[in-house]
Amino acid sequence: MLRSFRFTAAALALLAAAGCQRGPYRPTAHFVPATSQPVGKTQAEDPAVAALIRPYHDKVTAEMQGVLGTAPVALTKKAGESPLANFVADLQRQRAAEVLHEPVPLSVMSNGGLRASLPAGPVTLGNVFELMPFENELVVLDAPAATVQQLFDYAAHVKMAISGATYTATPDGHAQDIRIGGQPFDAAQAKPYAIAISDYLAGGGDNMVFFKNIAPRHTGVLLRTAIADHIRDLTKAGQPVTAQVEGRVKVN
Repeated sequence: MLRSFRFTAAALALLAAAGCQRGPYRPTAHFVPATSQPVGKTQAEDPAVAALIRPYHDKVTAEMQGVLGTAPVALTKKAGESPLANFVADLQRQRAAEVLHEPVPLSVMSNGGLRASLPAGPVTLGNVFELMPFENELVVLDAPAATVQQLFDYAAHVKMAISGATYTATPDGHAQDIRIGGQPFDAAQAKPYAIAISDYLAGGGDNMVFFKNIAPRHTGVLLRTAIADHIRDLTKAGQPVTAQVEGRVKVN
């Protein structure tokens, strides 16, 4: 009798629990009115807040207006090989080699990572922030030859230039006649190829998923810092900020 009562009680408890079961919790954001008010120029400036911010505003404005170098003509990006992408990819390769104290034969910069042109005339630190607003680090990947072939086939689809190399893009989107440092690419080479690249692209950004399984070597240098430092170095050497389309990508 007692066992029957216990069984019945347990069954009722399970049925009650099933009846109370709810769907997955779905959080809903609720903002208090004070934080959801639109802020615009029609609102009067708070003098106390403006006075608090002004020293920081003035300091940042002065730093952004600082001239780093001079460009005779604007450096712009476009589909395929462009002066701006060549400029940034080349300085990536140079800076990575300096930091790691070894040759870095290849460097990659996609158009998606370049958010503004460098204007003709004075080039300011603000221009560099507009070009590279992200906190991306310059890293180096040691890529096996098979991955390097994947990189060039990826590049051939969009006619993207690779710093340190030339190749021919076929109409069906394959890379042929790849030359690295002027030498034919060896698809059977056992030694990996060092590639200077942003940590975003190294992690598979812009669909470069073939890089995701390669552990990057860190330089500790932000890409934006590398760009600004390179322009300063050009100015110290009496050189302008220039770059050309050099025929790194040939279309068959």
